[in-house]
Amino acid sequence: MNFENILIEEEGSIATISINRPKKLNALNKDTITELHEAFKELDADKDVKVIIITGSGEKAFVAGADIGEFAHFSVSEGQKLAAKGQEVLFDFVENLKTPVIAAVNGFALGGGLELAMACHFRVASENAKMGLPEVSLGVIPGYGGTQRLPQLIGKGRAMELIMTAGMIDAQKALNIGLVNHVVPQEELHATCYKIAGKISNNSSIAIGYAIKAVNAGFKSDVNGYVSEIEAFGSCFGTEDFKEGTTAFLGKRKANFPGA
Repeated sequence: MNFENILIEEEGSIATISINRPKKLNALNKDTITELHEAFKELDADKDVKVIIITGSGEKAFVAGADIGEFAHFSVSEGQKLAAKGQEVLFDFVENLKTPVIAAVNGFALGGGLELAMACHFRVASENAKMGLPEVSLGVIPGYGGTQRLPQLIGKGRAMELIMTAGMIDAQKALNIGLVNHVVPQEELHATCYKIAGKISNNSSIAIGYAIKAVNAGFKSDVNGYVSEIEAFGSCFGTEDFKEGTTAFLGKRKANFPGA
């Protein structure tokens, strides 16, 4: 996989995607969104990859927002297409990926950057991280799922305030309100994410994929999350991972999941 705007490293069963536009503070443009889609798609199809970590190059920014120059003169219909396409190819795509995705928030995560972090399955932030959705200060609103995912994560009232003030919060505040799972010194961010990813990779990737699908179903208005859980639970019984997991448990040994 050769890309212009992102870097990919694989170490064992863990892959790291780094958005590599440091001069633009890793801002998301159309090409970067397309490259991220392709990278996530290929890594998700690789059975040897159990966890994906996404971060930004350098020490200043995860993603400092969208590349505003690309859409500053868009019409109403063009704006709607921009949001719809972005959600389809990246933000919703990441949220529904069967491979777990951890956002390693290593600095500014603003606008589309925070929306990308929120689309990941959970977030770990460095102490210098700053997060916010400043779109209303530009006369627009979050368009990549921010008005939906932020209330799900931190509650309606807090989300309304953060969106309407266009303010930023620091990493500790983000931890206190449940926007991130952990806050660590910047020099420990990569190792912390790898440690968590290592624990995840020891478990059944098939079961984890079903768990992601079931949890996400609970946040969709047209889906009964409990029914989705029942169906996913039953589906696990037909997998080789279930046979191996139960056999290993009964045999008092560590499971070696085939991922099938």
